[in-house]
Amino acid sequence: MQWEKLKPPEPDDPLCCCECDIYRCSCCCDCDDLDEAFARWLKDRPAPRGSRSAVLDALIDHLEISMIPVLLLLPLLLQVAAWHYLLGIVVLTALPSLVLWYYYSTHRKKRRTLFFLTLSLYSLFYMYYLFITEIVPRGDVSHLQVCTVTSGMVLTIVLLIVTKRGPGFVAPVASLRETHTNREQGGNGTTQSAASCAATSAKKSPNTKWNKCALCNVMRPPRAGHCRTCQRCVYRLDHHCIWINSCVGQANHRSFVVTLAVFVLTSLYGIGLVLSSLCPRQHLVTALFYCPAVYSQPSTALCFTCAWFSSIVTTGLIYLLVVQLLNISFNVTERESLLALRNKTGRSRLRGLVIDTGQHSRGFYKNWVEFLTMADASGSPQPGLTNVV
Repeated sequence: MQWEKLKPPEPDDPLCCCECDIYRCSCCCDCDDLDEAFARWLKDRPAPRGSRSAVLDALIDHLEISMIPVLLLLPLLLQVAAWHYLLGIVVLTALPSLVLWYYYSTHRKKRRTLFFLTLSLYSLFYMYYLFITEIVPRGDVSHLQVCTVTSGMVLTIVLLIVTKRGPGFVAPVASLRETHTNREQGGNGTTQSAASCAATSAKKSPNTKWNKCALCNVMRPPRAGHCRTCQRCVYRLDHHCIWINSCVGQANHRSFVVTLAVFVLTSLYGIGLVLSSLCPRQHLVTALFYCPAVYSQPSTALCFTCAWFSSIVTTGLIYLLVVQLLNISFNVTERESLLALRNKTGRSRLRGLVIDTGQHSRGFYKNWVEFLTMADASGSPQPGLTNVV
């Protein structure tokens, strides 16, 4: 994100049509204020006493009405792609560009958005729906295989929920003191695990240097970074993932990697089952690229096209998973890799898949041990908290 996006709005900035009293009904602009205007309209509507719940208010707060066209067009485009082999290549090739164009046209001013998370979950459930309604009735998939796919999907959702619990935000000194006081009095603090571990860790190293963030003005330990999307500092910040609408940091990095691995394995297994059912006489790799018999029926053609779509998504996630595993092996985060490339202080390894900064790596085995136990080996307490902790 560019620094210009962090500036407050200037007085001469154009007023959005959704915020103008004269053009109250003219919400045809290319900005995200349509979502906010629709949410405000729902909130302002009178409701019977006691009929509105906290869950409904939360849904209204996160409602993005501009997601509806995408959710409607995705199945339609997949139906069009299933008409012909060449048409499928054109549609699936142009689909990522269409999604990005629509995203930048409608959500460009949003710092955090559920756009990609909603799209990915909708695609996941739509693929599973076709698998249950079209592939399973063919009789080529056993009950054990259906249970395996279903278990993988449920486990992916559960791991995603765990990952979304928080990356481990760096709390101000006052918040850490309050958390420690609540624990001494028997309360259960709500500070995230990484923050509490950093505040109560007994490991003190004289070489650890804390620094003050210039944007949120909090003292942060080494390897912590400021996320310009969440506008907060995160312990051991790796990157901000738009697909889960959250940062990946010390508190959720392990669950993020496990979520990727489970989804990739489930997706590959499901694609294999679909291709084995649709093209039983062909090898899986060959069937993925050419299986003309599926176009004899619209249902089989749609399932084959969705297998293509799932393969494209899975390929991108495999690349992301490989990069994550290599970064863990070299004990480097994605943020540190980008900083090393910018400052020309890192070395490119494995044909550019990983950037070795040489700062934290202690060998393959110790790097993985540190990653798997980093919640119990957080940095030293904040300066000024030594007497509190």
